[in-house]
Amino acid sequence: MKTVAVLGTFDTKGKELKFIKECIEEQGLKTLCINTGVFEPVVEPDISSAEVAAAVGADINAIVEKRDRATATEVLAKGTEKLIPQLYAEGKFDGIISIGGSGGTSLATPAMRQLPLGVPKVMVSTMASGDVSPYVGTSDIVMIPSVVDAEGLNDISKVIFSNAANAIVGMVQNRKEIESDGNPLLAATMFGVTTPCVKAAEDYLHEQGYDVLVFHATGTGGKCMEALIDQGFIKGVLDLTTTEWCDEVVGGVLNAGPDRLTAAGKNGIPQVVSVGALDMVNFGPMDTVPAQFKDRNLYKHNPTVTLMRTTADELKSIGHEIATRLADATGKTTLMLPLKGVSMIDVEGQPFYDAEADKVLFDTLRTELADSNVEIVELDTDINDKEFAVAAAKKLISLL
Repeated sequence: MKTVAVLGTFDTKGKELKFIKECIEEQGLKTLCINTGVFEPVVEPDISSAEVAAAVGADINAIVEKRDRATATEVLAKGTEKLIPQLYAEGKFDGIISIGGSGGTSLATPAMRQLPLGVPKVMVSTMASGDVSPYVGTSDIVMIPSVVDAEGLNDISKVIFSNAANAIVGMVQNRKEIESDGNPLLAATMFGVTTPCVKAAEDYLHEQGYDVLVFHATGTGGKCMEALIDQGFIKGVLDLTTTEWCDEVVGGVLNAGPDRLTAAGKNGIPQVVSVGALDMVNFGPMDTVPAQFKDRNLYKHNPTVTLMRTTADELKSIGHEIATRLADATGKTTLMLPLKGVSMIDVEGQPFYDAEADKVLFDTLRTELADSNVEIVELDTDINDKEFAVAAAKKLISLL
């Protein structure tokens, strides 16, 4: 019989969690109740908060005595983050659900993020209708808005909670184990302005028997790719669109953080890297562009996205960040440079064409990688030329 872990503060949210527990058990599944509350629980849990705290060497009684909610939340979050993946590895549950406000969500989701991709995870939260990236990260947590506060049982909350219970039951009961077809799984990065390149490379790789996961380089995409590489899913990387570094360095809205371009290198995964869309920084609608950039070369990509052309000085800094990370790679790494343009709008006659700025980028990369083990391949094409795309795909196959 399948088991759902019901995680939460069984002191302050005891009756709500009990309702979810009963909804799940009514459908024939077992539950494993894990308490992250500090005080006396409404329902006796299967795993107490004392056990959760002990997972990180803490004493729940000492926490209670302090009567400091912030400290208690921090300790129990760390304990849950350590304990939940252990319990899953031991086969104690098949899926997990929790409810909470900002505190409960911050407590439960770090533990959920530690579970493998595909393990059913449902979080009913007051925070689910806003920016959920701090809670979901690069995982596959399903966030369900609680609509009303996750406090008390009423005509609205019962509907939300029962729907959430039904969701986790359906995920657990009907989870499909996907059998690999044996083809090596590769990762590729793409942006709208590098789509022809990546599509051509992807088609070639498919013809050669490889499966390709394409990630949209919008910050979240880059983070997700790095996470899957770290988790061992990816055997090779075609990182042709490194544009997220523009936003990281200059201050755009689609950055992927300072760990971008590190996972393949530290895990020894073969990678072919290029400079796709390094001609642009991303902002929202035109009226959201910061004042200091109003006189720059701006391009309205669509009503919600405004692009700003990177300068030579910015590209020197971006090139330095990329070179630093590639130089540290432990696996086979090739950098490919398209000398006639790094995006669809960075070719002669297009609004972001700036050969001199691109040259600064190329020169920075050449200079800083001169004494490294990184192979540099230069083609006298733009990035979306099919010749460049196929050459990149062939290079990755040779590294594999």
